[in-house]
Amino acid sequence: LKLPGLRPYIEFVTLLPLVIPAIVIVFGYIRLYNTSSWLPLTGTAMGTNVLLMFGYATLALPYMYRAVDTGLRTIDVATLTEAAQSLGAGWGTILFKVILPNVLVAVLSGAFLTFAIVIGEFTLAALLNRPAFGPYMQLLGANRAYEPAALAVIAFAITWGCLALINLVSRFQASTQRKV
Repeated sequence: LKLPGLRPYIEFVTLLPLVIPAIVIVFGYIRLYNTSSWLPLTGTAMGTNVLLMFGYATLALPYMYRAVDTGLRTIDVATLTEAAQSLGAGWGTILFKVILPNVLVAVLSGAFLTFAIVIGEFTLAALLNRPAFGPYMQLLGANRAYEPAALAVIAFAITWGCLALINLVSRFQASTQRKV
């Protein structure tokens, strides 16, 4: 809102995780945060969980940014902000009561894309040796015959439920905007 000239640089930084493979990110984390470094995060389970969380956030950043940026471009943020400020609203009120309800579908879409990335990501969790859905499906597929198919159906059902929730929220938001 205040620095529109930074948009190309922000887009470049948010697109970097699409260019850098997940295996490079995880090996960089292991090399940078190993037990002999100044910040030994791989030495404890909690530290490795923090690395896994940052890895997932890094991989999901481009998708979340694109979803929210598209939602923000559909509304006139500057006019809404000026109108709210002229009525005496603070920045917290502007963000949570004016802008967020207008981009709620975009935020939910980005959140569900992030959820899908985390569910399907195998490399980070496997190389950091942390329990996650991807390595669990691989382990189950190596040792069992029918359970992986059932787990895949459950994963599809969860994904379809997320899509239905996005559709429901967008319909509810469209119907409330028509009434006003």
